[in-house]
Amino acid sequence: MKEIFPGVFEKRKGRKRFLYTENLVVGETVYSERTIIRNRTEYRQWDPHKSKLAAAITKGLSQFNFGQGDSVLYLGSSTGTTVSHVSDIVKSKGRVFALDSAPRMMRELVFLARKRNNIIPILADAAHPKQYFHKIKLPDFLYQDIAQKHQAEVFLDNLKLVKNEGFGILCVKARSIDITKKPRIIFEEVRKKLEKHVKIVDKRLLKPFQKDHILFVCKKD
Repeated sequence: MKEIFPGVFEKRKGRKRFLYTENLVVGETVYSERTIIRNRTEYRQWDPHKSKLAAAITKGLSQFNFGQGDSVLYLGSSTGTTVSHVSDIVKSKGRVFALDSAPRMMRELVFLARKRNNIIPILADAAHPKQYFHKIKLPDFLYQDIAQKHQAEVFLDNLKLVKNEGFGILCVKARSIDITKKPRIIFEEVRKKLEKHVKIVDKRLLKPFQKDHILFVCKKD
């Protein structure tokens, strides 16, 4: 296997490409993903159909700006599929502040955090960072995947919590912003909003893995 980003590994079989992260909790899976062992190390397969970040990497993402020991603020954690792979990447000395507003999702995340000590679950609304900023260490990186209308504004507001010259990833769900507009128009509107405040260093449409989604990688000015 080849390490393509810090903590992210790739195995190719013909034209097929498979992503893996080193399992932080050996012998445990999170969403029934496959595992393999190489040189006495266990790796978990990262499914691009179930993770937008894995989809973006599969689509050729060029920027990946967090790694071992980093602190990540993750907005829209859901039950923790992608969170678990971020947990693998930052390893035991890193931290993943995983936030979601749905109590049912948070219950699942709490169970995951009991096995993975670097995950800190936070039940809160990402649109109101003043309610939870005191609970997090100054993050090195922001990852946002929420289904709110004002996704760009929420992202920019939370990016203020990230250290200077830090990075963030925004996953845009077009249908959550405006179901009446074509996704490409919404993506362009979001791009213009972002570029007023941050530098976009990469972007990837996530089809065919995720319909009507785009991922932006941004750097704080």
